[in-house]
Amino acid sequence: MSKDDTGDKSAKNTHYATLRRAHRDAKRERGEIPTPKQDRWRKQPGDWKPPALAPEQVLLYGLHTVRAALDNPSRKIVRLCVTQNAAARLELGELSELPFPVETVAPQDLDKILGPDAIHQGVMLETKPLPLRKLEALSECQLILVLDQVTDPHNVGAIMRSAVAFDAGALITTIRHSPTESGVLAKSASGALEMIPYIQITNLSDTIEELHRLGFHTIGLDSEGPEPLEGTFAGGKVALVLGSEGKGLRQKTRSTVKALARLDMPGAIKSLNVSNAAAIAMYAARQFLSK
Repeated sequence: MSKDDTGDKSAKNTHYATLRRAHRDAKRERGEIPTPKQDRWRKQPGDWKPPALAPEQVLLYGLHTVRAALDNPSRKIVRLCVTQNAAARLELGELSELPFPVETVAPQDLDKILGPDAIHQGVMLETKPLPLRKLEALSECQLILVLDQVTDPHNVGAIMRSAVAFDAGALITTIRHSPTESGVLAKSASGALEMIPYIQITNLSDTIEELHRLGFHTIGLDSEGPEPLEGTFAGGKVALVLGSEGKGLRQKTRSTVKALARLDMPGAIKSLNVSNAAAIAMYAARQFLSK
């Protein structure tokens, strides 16, 4: 074999290696494979620290989440960081013509900001939090959901997605012991954060009393509730109240709602993940309200 033959093979191998890396990076952007947690060219996950965010700063990521945020006229956008591949998939057109700053980045740039476990799919949107909504705006709603210190943003995001599916008017949580608007919450909600008011209040029992004045019949879900959920519906407006996994509803909440109810289940397991319980309860509420 001549020196020229060896050089040709080396160049060809380099070319194929470049193609393989490009293909792998594209799959990471689409969320088909995770970003490696250990890589000799990168810091270990234990070295990563989340950026310190200002109170009015929210980082959203993921194609579906960002697309929903871009389509929401109430969302105030600060900047968009996007790979070329993700920009094409979002169909953003000419980036220089967008009405906000745009930075073209590599997937690794977003890994450094969002962490090695974030499936960002090549896009991150920095925004302001959504405008605050007041309870009075819910006077025309038939169904709302209230959470009593549900802390896991993945659960809250899943509940939010179900709430939009069942056309609930709002999702109400407490400011303390509940997730704030964030990338994790938005990603779990799969776009639903832009479609339903996420109202965070200070005092839950006072809020429940205000819902009573607005005409809502409040029902607290409890695995040991005295009645099946189907027998506790009343009136033309329903507010379903769910507690955190483990602790359930707090005593003050239990004494403030109009009714306590359980989900009757024939199987050996008598309790469900709070997001699953919320979906079932909203389905039952919609069946009642449609009569």
